[in-house]
Amino acid sequence: MKKFILKRLLTTLVLLFIVSSIVFLLIHLIPGDPVLLMLGTDSTPDPAAVESLRKQLGFDKPLLVQYYTWLINALQGNLGTSYSEHIPVIQSIASRLPRTLELAFVSLILSCLVGIPLGVFSALRRGKISDLLMTTVASIGTSIPVYVVGYMLIIIFSLDSLGLGFSLPSSGYMNLSRSVSGHFLRLILPAITLALGLAASIVRMMRSSMLEALSSESVRALRAKGLSERKVIVTHVIRNAFIPVITVIGLQMGSLIGGTVLAETVFNWPGLATLLVKAINQRDYPLIQGCVLIMSAVFIITNLVVDILYGILEPRVR
Repeated sequence: MKKFILKRLLTTLVLLFIVSSIVFLLIHLIPGDPVLLMLGTDSTPDPAAVESLRKQLGFDKPLLVQYYTWLINALQGNLGTSYSEHIPVIQSIASRLPRTLELAFVSLILSCLVGIPLGVFSALRRGKISDLLMTTVASIGTSIPVYVVGYMLIIIFSLDSLGLGFSLPSSGYMNLSRSVSGHFLRLILPAITLALGLAASIVRMMRSSMLEALSSESVRALRAKGLSERKVIVTHVIRNAFIPVITVIGLQMGSLIGGTVLAETVFNWPGLATLLVKAINQRDYPLIQGCVLIMSAVFIITNLVVDILYGILEPRVR
């Protein structure tokens, strides 16, 4: 088990290095000069001022030297200073990351609470109308874009277009210290928006795994021994079916983190994703690199945890 974990840790470090290299290269290919944006574009900037600022930011050095300098600083916990916010990148990220992680975590919990029971129910009702309805809804749920779901929820629950008699906040963020109820009321719609697609994927995977487990030889043997159907399903079938679902949840974390970009934009949720969009628009290289690196690290580390859990539950993959 130690070798298995060590191998996964080394793979994680290599992936983070590759991601940081690709991101550094890509952001320098983005059209637009951050130096000109920082100096302003209302009039032609002074060439001497442009050259001075370029030298100050290190843009006069070769790209490999710039990357090496950034990498060494990043390993020491220094991601540079934001061009647009004029504060350390790590400080900008630290103020936004908890909000994105909260949104992603709540969405993940909701999707599991909904997806796993519905997947089990659908498998146990195979071939019946309820199963057909469940699989149809799940297929539709995986195909609808996040922003479409978000706007639909706003129309239904914020504008109260169905006459439900209540409405939920459609945008903004409120600190817990200010109002606990206000905080969670503003979290409901973006969390549901992200959770629906993941829940649909979990329903489909759980149903498929359950059907495979129900038709396995080991389950037939347990039934032949006289075990009750309830005990067979709860003790053996669901446990075996849950192993592939863990992998799906881990893989879907990438979509969940990526989906926060759209969800945070639709609901004006001030998380890391909206900070990244702002940084891209302003060609804020250090902030872009920092945001992408942290988001990639969260995704890769999540998959590392999933791999380790999978190895514990299924020793054959070690």
